[in-house]
Amino acid sequence: MSEAEILFEVKDGLGLITLNRPKVLNSISHGMILEMERMIPGWERDPAVKAVVVRGAGDRAFCAGGDVAGLYREMRDNPAGTLRRDFFRDEYIINRRIYRYAKPWISLIDGIDMGGGVGLSVHGSHSVATEKFLFAMPETTIGLFPDVGGGYFLTRLPGALGTFLALTSHRLKAADALWAGIVQAYVPSARLDELQEALAASDLGGADANRTVDAVIARFAEDAGAPGLPAQMATIDRCFSAGGLPEIVANLESDGGEWAGKQLAALRKLSPLSMAITLEQLKRCANRSFEDTMTIEYRMSQACMKAGHDFFEGVRAVLIDKDQKPRFNPPTVAGVTDAMVAAHFEPVANDLTFD
Repeated sequence: MSEAEILFEVKDGLGLITLNRPKVLNSISHGMILEMERMIPGWERDPAVKAVVVRGAGDRAFCAGGDVAGLYREMRDNPAGTLRRDFFRDEYIINRRIYRYAKPWISLIDGIDMGGGVGLSVHGSHSVATEKFLFAMPETTIGLFPDVGGGYFLTRLPGALGTFLALTSHRLKAADALWAGIVQAYVPSARLDELQEALAASDLGGADANRTVDAVIARFAEDAGAPGLPAQMATIDRCFSAGGLPEIVANLESDGGEWAGKQLAALRKLSPLSMAITLEQLKRCANRSFEDTMTIEYRMSQACMKAGHDFFEGVRAVLIDKDQKPRFNPPTVAGVTDAMVAAHFEPVANDLTFD
């Protein structure tokens, strides 16, 4: 009998969730999402559960993202299937539950935290990173966009950092993520179990629960080292604050430096359409509520699930055939039209809304 993909346990006042697919870096399946929806609303009401702690199995990843290969296989083998609808809908409902959770939601991130994994961690009350932490929103590499609430949290990062991360899939280690506010503390991997035990031993009941968690984590937090982002922010702001892709490309070209050249090379490998809809997503979500953002992203997701979209070509090239040579359409930034972008934001049948 195979082991469950996600494990739940209530122990010493903590609701413990373990993402349990270490062989695939704990990527999130639809089944895992449904199990979370079955469990965590009850924990929120249960007085025996004072806080939720989320961890990833194995020693490589918290969660590397959603199981997008499954979406590709459904399109290929069962075009009439509903996974491409249900996966995003149910995942975004969980993201919103975490954002609005009435109790501390504590992610102990010991390794890779990307894409859908970020949706499980960044919206909670506390995220703790270790020396193995590695963050990215890499969706544009597969013709998607930074979803799971990316339109909300990326637009609230310093300066143009969110736009830079959303477009380039740039990776951050703990020191830079801490500086940006993506995580709240750095704790060495070897001390995570001790931290969890200290949380269980603390009084987490009542209105001051989050402050109590802050205090416990502070006892274990260490210096993550010097971040590199502060020295880069002037260039990031200058190059990525532009309103459109052609302007961003022009800014990078005119900069002429080594860093700008690396960003240009990264952008030229990505889906032009994906980058364009991502920029529009960030504009539309910058001043919207979390719930409005999730509705916008759900509409975008359903546009991306249509046959022939760059998403399926990106997944094919990166995860299925692994030839790393996606044939995106259109192949250039100049080929992306306003109509192509606007189509990703139209209301859909059975739209995602919240009470």
